[in-house]
Amino acid sequence: MSFIDADKRKFFNEVREKSGQPIDLCYQCQKCASGCIATGFADYYPNEIIRLVQLGQKERVLNSSSIWICSSCEMCGARCPNGINTAEVMDALKEMAIAAGTVKEKNVLLFHNTFLSSVRAFGRVHEASMMGLYKLKSGDLMSDMDFGMDMLKKGKLPLLPHRIKARGKIKDIFNKTAH
Repeated sequence: MSFIDADKRKFFNEVREKSGQPIDLCYQCQKCASGCIATGFADYYPNEIIRLVQLGQKERVLNSSSIWICSSCEMCGARCPNGINTAEVMDALKEMAIAAGTVKEKNVLLFHNTFLSSVRAFGRVHEASMMGLYKLKSGDLMSDMDFGMDMLKKGKLPLLPHRIKARGKIKDIFNKTAH
């Protein structure tokens, strides 16, 4: 990577180290993109994100929707002939975007944090309280209310949470992984 300046090389090295992935091995075969379920919603394909990282394009990458749209299904990693798990790279880039204050898809981060709060509180996700909290925080109160009511009527959305017995172990996991 000697053809890029020191700042761009620093970004590349930081992503490679943080993700633990051999991103220098990507030769743009596009197998990751051909299996990606999110490409219809993202501004860059997975291989394009890797290429932008290789070129040290920090602002473009951290300000992209793609890193937030990635569902971490790991199809990209399963298809990569060089064993690059692009989902790990996307996770590292999300952390870097949060640290830089450049979160483009704020509702994705809000949903993620609300989900984790539910798991932290109950030891597992409680969909009704998680979605209620997400709806309040996002300000999008009514967009899919009919869907939620249908789930409630069918018994697919329990009103009361069920706590797991080993909540202490879940608490320990959260404590060990807190930043």
